[in-house]
Amino acid sequence: MTKYVYAFNEGSKDMRNLLGGKGANLAEMTNLGLPIPKGFTITTEACINYYKEGKKISPDIEKEIFSNIKLLEDELGKKFGSNDNPLLVSVRSGARASMPGMMDTILNLGLNDIAVEGLAKCTSNPRFAYDSYRRFIQMYSDVVMEVDKSFFEKIIDEVKKEKNITYDTELTVDDLKELVARFKKVYSKHMHGEEFPQDPKEQLIGAVEAVFRSWNNKRAIVYRRMNDIPGDWGTAVNVQSMVFGNMGKTSGTGVAFTRDPATGEKGIYGEYLINAQGEDVVAGVRTPEPITKLEEDMPECYNEFVQIANKLEKHYRDMQDMEFTIEDGKLYFLQTRSGKRTAKAAIKIACDLVDEGMITKEEAVLRIDAKSLDQLLHPTFDIEELEKNTAIGEGLPASPGAASGRVVFNALDAKTLGKGGKGERVVLVRLETTPEDIEGMASSQGILTVRGGRTSHAAVVARGMGTCCVAGCGAISIDEEKGEFTLGGKTFHKGDYISLDGNTGKIYDGDIPTKEATVSGDFGRIMKWADEYRTLGVRTNADNPRDTAKAIELGAEGIGLCRTEHMFFEKDRIPKIRKMILSETVEDRTRALDELIPFQKGDFKAMYK
Repeated sequence: MTKYVYAFNEGSKDMRNLLGGKGANLAEMTNLGLPIPKGFTITTEACINYYKEGKKISPDIEKEIFSNIKLLEDELGKKFGSNDNPLLVSVRSGARASMPGMMDTILNLGLNDIAVEGLAKCTSNPRFAYDSYRRFIQMYSDVVMEVDKSFFEKIIDEVKKEKNITYDTELTVDDLKELVARFKKVYSKHMHGEEFPQDPKEQLIGAVEAVFRSWNNKRAIVYRRMNDIPGDWGTAVNVQSMVFGNMGKTSGTGVAFTRDPATGEKGIYGEYLINAQGEDVVAGVRTPEPITKLEEDMPECYNEFVQIANKLEKHYRDMQDMEFTIEDGKLYFLQTRSGKRTAKAAIKIACDLVDEGMITKEEAVLRIDAKSLDQLLHPTFDIEELEKNTAIGEGLPASPGAASGRVVFNALDAKTLGKGGKGERVVLVRLETTPEDIEGMASSQGILTVRGGRTSHAAVVARGMGTCCVAGCGAISIDEEKGEFTLGGKTFHKGDYISLDGNTGKIYDGDIPTKEATVSGDFGRIMKWADEYRTLGVRTNADNPRDTAKAIELGAEGIGLCRTEHMFFEKDRIPKIRKMILSETVEDRTRALDELIPFQKGDFKAMYK
């Protein structure tokens, strides 16, 4: 009989196809003895079975899920739905290939009107209990029942305005109880009078089905298509006992890397929030602190984190991207994976790992995604032109490179006007991006957000695409509906030009010229190593002497395709080709061709030379 559910201690990193990347790494970390919250993985085969059964979880799989819940209850001394010491779990996706932000997550599952009282009692922290409950109602309603989260966000903003407060962390227990009551009314209204589900088992199956469904949501399909991920793989689901970063000032949550994912520099790099849950960091609801500040706030946790992070990098022999939570002074790792990085960072990390004796030159070459090298061949700002301009604002340098273009305020305009549409250069300016913006982001030269940090959705996705991104520019006052934002004393409208520097985070008014990149430094080393191992020859598409010279500079050995019609695009040539096409007699056509021959002959001579 097929086994569909594996406890973390039953798996390993080699079971990625079955357990997904997240599940395989949670199993590996459990086996390494690291502080991992207990849990289990529902396999990718269960997801495939779900679709075969007509989008329904079979009774056999349900039975396996609940027997593993019972094991968790016994191991942790907690009980699902209890009013004494309730077991709460997170339900997260985890495909074979990393797909950050593309699929769904539900936290604090297991809370209901009884369990929230039990959580308040056993933690002696009713504010934390009701904060967790209101988060769960909002997330479950949005992800599982498709009640848009904006309905809940509006209520939070109303309550904060009534109480004259700025941050969610300033809400009192009574405020949170009011939110819970109002959230449940929103749920009931949208579910035609049905009450918010109180049975934790019903909640769990609903959440698992929602994660399976999210494998085929629009943004996941677009991401798979962009990254060549097969649609028949399915996703695993990880059910993990909750640890809480929102229990007060000795709790927090964050995302960190063992090397800088933008530059490749070695060293712990990341962000965290005190008194928060993981979604707060990723969604950019609050602008987080750099992880170095954790050394001041909780030095013991910081030192333990650095020690484990370095251990994980050595174990996996690659830069790691880690999520962690601190619950009342105790550190837990929620996941690790090989981190998404820019092409520039990928090359530096590969070269540094060779120099540190962790990988071979051949492994270094194989670790570079060939498509990503395109990022390094993109233009950067012309330094002389840049020095003539003064930055009007600054955010966080979330994804390197340079971008200039016309301002757009939504994904549809970006898609219509940008790379995928009219081919204009556009910069997508948003309060914060969401996974639904993926197509617009892919069509933009650059992305600018008001909220969020370098581990926010905008930053992670932009780095994966090689798109310039500046995030968390809180000085921007934006009205997305009116299509305008103000920065540095100027109001920008749709169609105005701005320029972003993803290396420094600086934002400039106007359209700053760029210049071409060159192959040098670590890029040159990687290409030299590639030459040592490759067996294929490399030829270029080149249609004129300029393109040929650039191709030779970048290492091409010959021309594979020359489209001669492209020789006549220049403004002094195109009228002559039109004259030839429109000639009505053989004599006229011959005279027109005689005018074209010197151009073509000259180009071929220069190209052969």
